[in-house]
Amino acid sequence: MRRARTGTPVAVAALVAGLLGAGGPAAGAGGGAGGGTPARAADVAVKVAADVAGAAGIAGVAGVAADDCDTGASLPPGQRVGAKIQEIRKRGRLVVGVDQNAYNWGYRDSQTGKIEGFDIDLARAVAKSVLGDPDKVVLKTISTADRINVLKDHQVDLIARAMTVTCERKKQIAFSAPYFKVSQRVVAPKAAHATSVAQALGGKRVCAALNSSSHTELKADPHGAASVVTPDNQLDCLVLMELGEADATLSDSSLAAAMVAQDQTMELAGESFLPTYMGVGMNQDDTDLISWVNQVLVEWRGGGWQASYDTWLRPSMGVPDPYRPW
Repeated sequence: MRRARTGTPVAVAALVAGLLGAGGPAAGAGGGAGGGTPARAADVAVKVAADVAGAAGIAGVAGVAADDCDTGASLPPGQRVGAKIQEIRKRGRLVVGVDQNAYNWGYRDSQTGKIEGFDIDLARAVAKSVLGDPDKVVLKTISTADRINVLKDHQVDLIARAMTVTCERKKQIAFSAPYFKVSQRVVAPKAAHATSVAQALGGKRVCAALNSSSHTELKADPHGAASVVTPDNQLDCLVLMELGEADATLSDSSLAAAMVAQDQTMELAGESFLPTYMGVGMNQDDTDLISWVNQVLVEWRGGGWQASYDTWLRPSMGVPDPYRPW
C-alpha cells in the first residue's frame, strides 16, 4: 500500500506543532483535533519554523517537484499588507470557495438556509483578521472538481473546503500550513460487512469525487476496484451508495466520518492509509495572503479551533487524543 510523504524536517515539525490541531480520533474516524497548547508554545514553534524554512528555502508555494514535495510546508506566518490584502480590503469582502454538501464542514442548513461548519468558521476567522468583521465574507459554493481552476483564475481569494494537501496540487496552487490531519478511508454499507480496504473495494463499484485526492489514489492504485464512479461532489457518492449504484466510497477521513454521521446504514470499512493534511488553498502569487492565513491559524489554534471542533465535529469524530503534530 502506498504511503504519502508528510514531511519530517525540523522546520515542518515545528511549524505543524504550532499550527496543526491533530490527533487520533475515536471509533476509527481517521481525523484529528487539538487540545489547548499554550499560545507561547505556538509562537516559539512558528519562529523556529520561520528561521529554518528561511535558511532551507522551504516555501512550499511555486511548482514543487513531486519527489521534493513536503505536504506540511508553507510560508511563515505574518501580517504583511501586500497587493492581495490591499485588493481584499478595497473590495470590502473576502471571497471564499466553500462546500455546501460536506456535513459539519461546509453545508447548507435546511432550516436556516445558511452555510455552516468547521471550514466556514475558519473562513470567517480569516475575514475578521483581514477586514475586522467575520461577516464580511462571500461564501462561493464550488464543486470538488473545480477547486484548482477557480483559484488559478482568481475567482476566489481562498478555498476552505476540506481540501487535502497533495504534491500534485502544490504544483498548481499554494496551501496554508496544515489545520487538520486526515487519511484515506473507505465508506461502505454496513450490510457489506467489509473488514478491510481490500474487501471493501475489491471487485466493487467504487465512488470518488472527480479530481479529489481519493480519485487520484484510485487512478494510481485501484485497490482491486471493478470500476470507478466520479461525480463532481463527494455527497453524490453517498447518494449513489444509497441508490445501490455504487458499492463503496473512497474519501478522506474527515468527509468519510461526515458521511457515516449522515447515514447510519453506512460505516467506515477497513484501515486508514495515506496520511496527510488539510490546508487552505490559495493562488501561488498571493504570498501576503498565504502568510496572513498562516498567522490566523496560529491565533485560531489558541482557542477557536477547539471551539469549532467541539461544535461541529466532536459528535461524529469523537474526543481526540492530546494535541500532537501528527
